[in-house]
Amino acid sequence: MVKMQITNSNQVSIIGGGLAGLTLAIQLADAGYSCVLFEKNKYPFHKVCGEYISMESWNFLERLGLNLSELNLPKITRLQISSPSGKLLKHKLDLGGFGISRYLLDSKLAEIAKKKGVTLLDDCKVNDVKFENEKFTIDSSKGNFTSEICVGAWGKKSNLDTKLRRVPATVKPAMSLSKADGGRNYVGIKYHVNIEFPNDLIELHNFKNGYCGISKIEDNRYCLCYLTDSENLKKYNGDIKKMEQEVLFKNPFLKAYFTKAKFLFEEPLAISQIKIGFKSAVENNILMAGDTAGNIAPLSGNGMSIAMRSSFELNKLLACYFKEKITRVQLEKKYNDFWKKQFKSRVNLSESLQKLLKSTSMTNVAISILKATPFLRNAVVKSTHGKPF
Repeated sequence: MVKMQITNSNQVSIIGGGLAGLTLAIQLADAGYSCVLFEKNKYPFHKVCGEYISMESWNFLERLGLNLSELNLPKITRLQISSPSGKLLKHKLDLGGFGISRYLLDSKLAEIAKKKGVTLLDDCKVNDVKFENEKFTIDSSKGNFTSEICVGAWGKKSNLDTKLRRVPATVKPAMSLSKADGGRNYVGIKYHVNIEFPNDLIELHNFKNGYCGISKIEDNRYCLCYLTDSENLKKYNGDIKKMEQEVLFKNPFLKAYFTKAKFLFEEPLAISQIKIGFKSAVENNILMAGDTAGNIAPLSGNGMSIAMRSSFELNKLLACYFKEKITRVQLEKKYNDFWKKQFKSRVNLSESLQKLLKSTSMTNVAISILKATPFLRNAVVKSTHGKPF
């Protein structure tokens, strides 16, 4: 174990301790670079997340030092999708994935990061970031820190997005973040439940203006998580249970699961004001990773694998930068180009599917078409999974 020494000056600072931030920090530590990571919450903690990870990330996580094999995690090889009316589509997942809670995964990665010498500051809020004279200054609740490189990995939303005036690229710069100006808000709700359900199956069930996923994670638990337009919740004055009964229960599969499941959280875990869209991968010289660079709708892209792949590519570019093979300007351009090439198509698919889900009748038709056209179904599923890295 490398003893962690808190220093206020590091080569890299990472704001956000989710998958992108943690996996990047571990890779940097392995390469011998000094790194400080800021996380506003205290490990371990739950996050709103579907908790299904494509197998493309399995070998990468094991290379970082996380022995996934010993955790006895469920391997998921089948997909079922239902329309709001209950029409069911079945599909085999060639690459497949595995189930693991973010509570377990993030805490395991945080332990690895600390053992490898990362200065990990959890329960620490970053208030502001400034870039002057080729150096970043990070103002945090645990003091001020400086670094040569700053990576934004704070996830779907942060007070820093507001400070940086960041919006999805699909929203015109002159527009505000309000729905009226073109930026639709979504709400994510997650539960852990006990229920009779196959270990190798993931299901996605559509309802009006949203969809809900269910799959197994560790310790005989199941993740039940859904994304919905905020208008659904507003219609019922913020009453989640009422919205579920009046909207989600119209899908017969969801009604059965919500009725039969034993809910393990005292209250649902929720996140609001989610926006689906492609943001800039570099802003104010900050390199953005994972959801910070672009929110991928769960139905159309494996956001957790995208976050880890972005850290993998960014780590390689940072190695070139610190070895003086490329300049800061070249680093920023190469990383931005990588994001556009690798992930923009997934974000575009996200936006298209989100619009489709606004119409219950269109969703029913789409499910029918996919059932009847295996080649199209294969293409859509393939677009949501990347290649192993």
